[in-house]
Amino acid sequence: MGAEGEQIGIVSIGEAMRLAQEADLDLVEVAPTARPPVCKLMDYGKFKYESDQKRREARKNQVQTVIKEMKLRPKIDPHDYETKKGHVVRFLKAGDKVKITIMFRGREQSRPELGIRLLQRLSTDVADLGYVEAQPKQDGRNMTMVMAPHKGPAKPQRVPESATQG
Repeated sequence: MGAEGEQIGIVSIGEAMRLAQEADLDLVEVAPTARPPVCKLMDYGKFKYESDQKRREARKNQVQTVIKEMKLRPKIDPHDYETKKGHVVRFLKAGDKVKITIMFRGREQSRPELGIRLLQRLSTDVADLGYVEAQPKQDGRNMTMVMAPHKGPAKPQRVPESATQG
C-alpha cells in the first residue's frame, strides 16, 4: 500500500524500499504470512505513538472493581446487625462489591442454617441496591456470600470526607 493507502501491487523488495525512501516513510510488513507478504508505507513512529495513545485511553476508561468485606456472627445483636447493614448499603451505593462473611465458633458450626438465614435476611434488606452474585457457601468455619451493586446508569463519584464538612 502506498502513502495515501492506495494499492501499488506486487513489487520487489528493492523497489518497495526505494518508494519508501522517496516518500520519506518506513516500509512496514503488515501480513508476513501472506503470499506474497504485504507491506505498507507509513510513518512507523507516528503509528506507534497513536496506538500507544489508544491503549492508554482504553486503560483510563476501565473500571476497577473493589471488593469490600463485612464480617458477621450468627448470634448478632439487632443494633449491630443494623450498623453492619448500613455499611453494606454504603458500599453498594459507592458501586463496590461486598463479600459478607459469617464466622462460626465452636458448636455454631453444626448450625449452618443460622448463617444462611442471616445472609438471606441481609440480601432481602438491601435487594433494592444490589443482588447476590455468589450464593452462600460454607468454607470451614466461615460462610461467605458476595453481593454486587445493580448495573446503574453511572457510578457515583466519591466525595472526600473533608469536602463534605463545612
